[in-house]
Amino acid sequence: MTPETIEGYGVRLRPCHLADVPEMVTGCADPEIRRFMPLLPDPYDADAARWWVTEGAPAAWAAGGAAYTIADPATDRLLGSIGLTRLSAERATYEIGYWVGAAARGRGVATAATRLLTERAFAAGAARLELLTRTENVASQRIALACGYRHEGVRRAAGAGGDGVRQDLIAWVRLADDPPGPLARLLPDLPDGRLTDGVVTLRPVEPADTDALYRLHSLPEVVANRVPPVAPERAALARRCRLAASRWLAGEAADLAIVDAVTGAVVGGCALFYDEPATGQAMIGYSLLPEARGRGLAARTVRLVAGWAFGIGVARLWAGTRPDNVASQRVLERAGFRREGLLRGRLPGPDGARVDSVVYGRLATDEN
Repeated sequence: MTPETIEGYGVRLRPCHLADVPEMVTGCADPEIRRFMPLLPDPYDADAARWWVTEGAPAAWAAGGAAYTIADPATDRLLGSIGLTRLSAERATYEIGYWVGAAARGRGVATAATRLLTERAFAAGAARLELLTRTENVASQRIALACGYRHEGVRRAAGAGGDGVRQDLIAWVRLADDPPGPLARLLPDLPDGRLTDGVVTLRPVEPADTDALYRLHSLPEVVANRVPPVAPERAALARRCRLAASRWLAGEAADLAIVDAVTGAVVGGCALFYDEPATGQAMIGYSLLPEARGRGLAARTVRLVAGWAFGIGVARLWAGTRPDNVASQRVLERAGFRREGLLRGRLPGPDGARVDSVVYGRLATDEN
């Protein structure tokens, strides 16, 4: 890699200039950027920006990486910054990272710059590029997918935090011979961000749902159907809510809050787990708070999720219930599922016992 100006996709990548200092200071003082880049100097002032232009960026180039200003092609004004860190010369592996100022967000600038630098790196001989994101940085994960980077897993405690607490990072990777993107997702976004029949509404779980879901999953009858049948800690539920959007993007699970369409209150939870993508099979689970039961909301929820799932390519949905959970079995039957059999001792029960599971299934080709 050499510090040559390159243009494409509506952005310009060029070496850093001292004229960039004012915009760099504004950008790197932004709380949203500092949230995901906690090791930036604090405060980030003109001296810190000048150091980057005169010493930091040249050092990045000298180490075999890259350090570009993302500029507007029409004005040459700084919009953000993007660069490469060489992780292994022998393996031709690099990490890509970027930030974009508040005024340029929502315009596809980060996606364009990432796509452009990715192409440049592969043309220069890179074999593997890694894009590491904080688990809650959903916007950056969407950029990775748009640029053809694939979800590879979680790097536990790989990120340093400004408060000294290590943070997990999600690894998104693209190889030189991978298609350019965007990648097709196993679990696309919901149409208009929700599913509704006018009585019940389903939307993605958010961190603000922690209290409602903790109350739900702490109920004895709900705990009895958890795997294993143990009440969750609140911190575990908070983490689940915080990572729900990330798991959705990775194609692991569509975690949904069940909302009363009239009152707007969260009345339960539902999740679709794509447990066998190779066979087109997914599993559904659901539960309601006591005040929402007996109104047909669970069956409405399952119908809505099933319709969406079959529409995105799922061929078979299945659900399991304990043999004594007659209420849940009736919900599934009302939603078009058929009883398929009994799996003996499938689930862990209390005190080391094993519990049978009654399996229900519905195919995309089944009639409603």
